[in-house]
Amino acid sequence: MGLYRSVQAVAGASGDGPIDWTAVAEAAKSSTDPGSLALTDRQERAYATDVRDARDRVREVADVGFDLPATVAIQNRHHWIDANIETFERVMRPIEQQAEIMPGVARIANTGSMAFALSFLGRNVLGQYDPLLLADGDDHALYFVHPNIEKVADMLAVEPDRFRRWIAFHEVAHAAEFGAAPWLSAHMESNMEEAVEALTEGSIDRASLGALDTTMTAVEGYAELVMDRAFDDEYDDLRRKLDERRGGQGPVAKLVRRLLGLGMKRRQYERGKAFFDAVADERGVAGASKVWERPENLPTDDELDDPAAWLRRIDP
Repeated sequence: MGLYRSVQAVAGASGDGPIDWTAVAEAAKSSTDPGSLALTDRQERAYATDVRDARDRVREVADVGFDLPATVAIQNRHHWIDANIETFERVMRPIEQQAEIMPGVARIANTGSMAFALSFLGRNVLGQYDPLLLADGDDHALYFVHPNIEKVADMLAVEPDRFRRWIAFHEVAHAAEFGAAPWLSAHMESNMEEAVEALTEGSIDRASLGALDTTMTAVEGYAELVMDRAFDDEYDDLRRKLDERRGGQGPVAKLVRRLLGLGMKRRQYERGKAFFDAVADERGVAGASKVWERPENLPTDDELDDPAAWLRRIDP
């Protein structure tokens, strides 16, 4: 492992496509410490307990029917990179298929950029609900990146068991959304494919990108609402400390977060949560869960800032 090996992998990028995904994986992992997965029996049981408890509480609070994904995995950073290489490659495939044979320098630059992004994310992602967009079949997955959870809990000076449980509740809340709305994955895939197809033709489909952003705002906001109402402890201190940590990062880390759209994800959390808090205060969490009954129930961009308008349209 090391920077030299990572650079070597990128410099050796080959093939006719714009990105050498084998080199991306090698370079990302070479520049990323995998972290330890030496869990005690108690820790393994605690992960399982947290996930089951979160499932039961979310079912009760949100009044939605769902089950846990087929895959629930405790990972190190290299495991997470390997799992997400496949997702990145699927999403980028339409662009690659439209691209002409790439000169070596361009391929190296593209490969290096993707490796850098995956390495950064692999060192920072705590948990992930993965609907496996654009994959064959409809299996979903739930990942916990144990070394990152342990590291961040230590940096924030919070109790690791409580922090891990908080992450579990958030990711299981996402599982509830996709479980309650079997159409949601296909809906997001359609918007994504339309946006990517436009890019291959040299244009930007703002309607598809806007629809995808609105859907993701609803997804993130609903998860925040459900976690607020289902988690069995106060956690304002956890969120505050995590936000302070992000705000206290150096200029390079802040730039990378901006380039990867992580600032936009924070905005989606806040905007979506404000919408669903207002709906739940008026009609309860079960009333807010009506958003997943059918695609037409998703809020529009305007309704995200006017919850009363959504309520008048969906549940007059």
